[in-house]
Amino acid sequence: MYVLIAPDKFKGTLAAADVAAAVAAGLAEVLPGARIATIPVADGGEGTVAAALGAGYTEVRRTVAGPHGRPVEAALAVLGETAVVELAAASGLDLVPEAERDARTASSRGTGELVAAALDAGARRIVLGVGGSACTDGGAGLLSALGARFLDASGAVLDDGGAALNQLACVDLSGLDPRIEKVDFVLASDVDNPLLGERGAAAVFGPQKGATPEIVAELESGLAQFVEVFERVAGPERAGAAAEPGAGSAGGVGFAALAVLRASRRRGIDVVMELTGFTAALDGADAVVTGEGRLDTQTLEGKAPAGVAAAAAARGIPVYAVCGRLDLDADTLAAAGIGAAIALTDVEPDVATCIARPGPLLQEVGGRIGRALEQRVPTTA
Repeated sequence: MYVLIAPDKFKGTLAAADVAAAVAAGLAEVLPGARIATIPVADGGEGTVAAALGAGYTEVRRTVAGPHGRPVEAALAVLGETAVVELAAASGLDLVPEAERDARTASSRGTGELVAAALDAGARRIVLGVGGSACTDGGAGLLSALGARFLDASGAVLDDGGAALNQLACVDLSGLDPRIEKVDFVLASDVDNPLLGERGAAAVFGPQKGATPEIVAELESGLAQFVEVFERVAGPERAGAAAEPGAGSAGGVGFAALAVLRASRRRGIDVVMELTGFTAALDGADAVVTGEGRLDTQTLEGKAPAGVAAAAAARGIPVYAVCGRLDLDADTLAAAGIGAAIALTDVEPDVATCIARPGPLLQEVGGRIGRALEQRVPTTA
């Protein structure tokens, strides 16, 4: 028997690789003769670089600007002429203590510094995994790190952050790193929101970053000013990227990627499955195990387990899911290609214990899946 284990992280408790290892250990106890492969995955957000590293990419570490300018240590992944940059590593909301979060001033500058590091490493294809951002700056910080200048009416360079964009009078792209023209950028995102409006970056994601209604309005105004000024520089066709699906991802970093870096947008899980060789690993699999911390309706909207399950189900391979909490019924799971799901709370009803000891509980879940698979294996007299 060959079982492929491809989970996402359990956010705040276990990395995807640790989830996979725990489930594999439980399976191996019950099915000692089985071949078990693990491929940690992600949806383009946090964990994307880790997934690439697990697939053989080389880690490159840099000290870059965090969301509010303080230095943070971040990593990107490089293999040949391909680099993987994860926004959450440099500009992520989780990098900022809750009491210090400021949606007005948070910037994507550090992500741009990681992109510059990828260019220094000789990358000709850069995967920009976005998600979990602290910023709502339209990607202005990212572009500033790559040589663009954002100026007010007096010609002074604007401060970082989305609120400062309300004073924007000129976008100067003349100093943009020329190497960008020779690079294919991929925007890896499962978010299809536009930049502006009621489904835009500020309105939908601003409150998650601590923005009050008044701050949301200020950020929306700044993003609109960015588009208006950018249109005067680059023309209506490129500025029209603001209305494209994904332009509102990561506080508008998607807009900068689409309009300035000329990125192509793809679902994060599809990109990660390609980076990790998941499709090839499916060959000959008798079962696939996927999962994440919480299986709910958001899982079905392009998250990693949904992508893994769809790819496996398309080949007729049974899919099992593991999670901390399960909020989907059996029919919904089946429609997503998942035959059965086991939550940690099915093993241990106490939620605090599930959070404190997810590894051993996942090993028990792996054993349960192993016993289910064992019953499916035909035996000879």
